[in-house]
Amino acid sequence: MEKLYEKSETGCCLRFDPKPWDKKVVIFKNKLFLKDKLKCFFHIPLNFGKVMIKNMGMIKEADALAVKPVLLYDDTSLWSTDIYIAVKKNVPNAEMAKISGKFMSKVYEGSFNNIGKWIKDMKEYVKSEGVPIKKLYLFYTTCPKCAKFYGKNYVVILAKI
Repeated sequence: MEKLYEKSETGCCLRFDPKPWDKKVVIFKNKLFLKDKLKCFFHIPLNFGKVMIKNMGMIKEADALAVKPVLLYDDTSLWSTDIYIAVKKNVPNAEMAKISGKFMSKVYEGSFNNIGKWIKDMKEYVKSEGVPIKKLYLFYTTCPKCAKFYGKNYVVILAKI
């Protein structure tokens, strides 16, 4: 089987196609994720690199890399963020989580400084469809280095409805 990273132009993140995610309804049925926590300072992750290196190492060792990468962020407080890394099977010695539900998704592009504006827009978008939001997740589609290489910084916001 071809390795996921061999398909990437950067050797890191795949080029993101926003079409399947923009203004779509996404269904997760017990979608399996490795779950971990990031330490934050006013929502800014402090140990992202260290946590991702550790988790990606465990995922690769278990041959559990998902066919389609999805990395969700659940901003739990000013000081902590839960991250969910999609995997294709359980990863030994890692906390695992399954996420199910119906989600409205919308793609945004630009600087991370716009996150607050994008969240407000997403809430208005879902409200205009007449459904309440149960939870919001952010899906950062590429790392900053790859976003610069590709010339686009896409963020998907998923609203569980």
